[in-house]
Amino acid sequence: MVYTGPPALTLSTAFTQWTADGPMIALVVLLGGVYLAGMRRVRRGGTPWATGRAVAFCGLGLGFLVYATMSWVGVYQDILFYARATQTVLLVLVVPLFLAMGKPLTLLSLAAPSVGGRVERVVKSKVAVALTFPAVTTFALVAVPFMMYFTTWYTHTFTSSALREVTYLILIAPGYLFFWTLLSVDPVPKKYNRAISMWITAAEIVGDAFFGIAVIADQNLLGLAHYQALHRPFGPTFATDQVIGGGVLWILGDFVGLPFLAVQLIQAMRDDKVEAAAIDAELDAREIVSEATRVARSAADPDDAAVPEGDEQGSLWWQEDPRFTDRFRPS
Repeated sequence: MVYTGPPALTLSTAFTQWTADGPMIALVVLLGGVYLAGMRRVRRGGTPWATGRAVAFCGLGLGFLVYATMSWVGVYQDILFYARATQTVLLVLVVPLFLAMGKPLTLLSLAAPSVGGRVERVVKSKVAVALTFPAVTTFALVAVPFMMYFTTWYTHTFTSSALREVTYLILIAPGYLFFWTLLSVDPVPKKYNRAISMWITAAEIVGDAFFGIAVIADQNLLGLAHYQALHRPFGPTFATDQVIGGGVLWILGDFVGLPFLAVQLIQAMRDDKVEAAAIDAELDAREIVSEATRVARSAADPDDAAVPEGDEQGSLWWQEDPRFTDRFRPS
């Protein structure tokens, strides 16, 4: 048989090889148009909406969706294993991250309050709380692509364009749930503290590494019959191609996850700093009130000794403050 696919993948063809994906074009136009129309309506109503949010959602989120499905990644996804691996990372991690940063639910609530109200009621439901529990979203983020690669799902996407389009959406969904709940820039079913967010992000990074290593170590080459039937005259051997793809799943996945973990750490430090400043201000206020009370008592009765606040009830104030008791309660 003669190879009839795209030309050899080079630096040049990586920029010039593009394909049109009708369903994805329609989805991008629909989502981008609705988002921009909502932003315009909100701004015309006098409510500010940061341009950066639109850039994140439309420019980066939808932009990477176009890149993942229609650039060289989409052209060579059925030709080279590592192209499909690159596409998987983009759809599972990169696209959902920027879509979530665009705060689409908040924009919906501001642009169409009646619709947004119904959406928020669904978001706050017990079912949503259960489905977005951090352990569930992290497991789904790793399990969905893992299941795709290590079942016949992977090979069926070569022959079914409908399944391929649905697969794009299925890969995006767990990533969006993951980043939506961890970023919490939109209304979420339940907010979790930064420590939990950091642990969950770390677990996701470990999961990506496990997935990538599993692909590298698999002795049964994935989709081998399909790749052999192509008779492509370029590229690495089938085994090397899969090793490169596993490395992409591992390293590129961590390339996204590690900066996100760093952001979580920085945000946790900022939150602690804000909380510490609030506690210091409250302590200063309490000290001023206590001193004023002592002075007033001394003026009324010089023999009346000042009693520190909290001693009258047999405990100090911080022993009843939930900011301390919740954090340092013995397990």
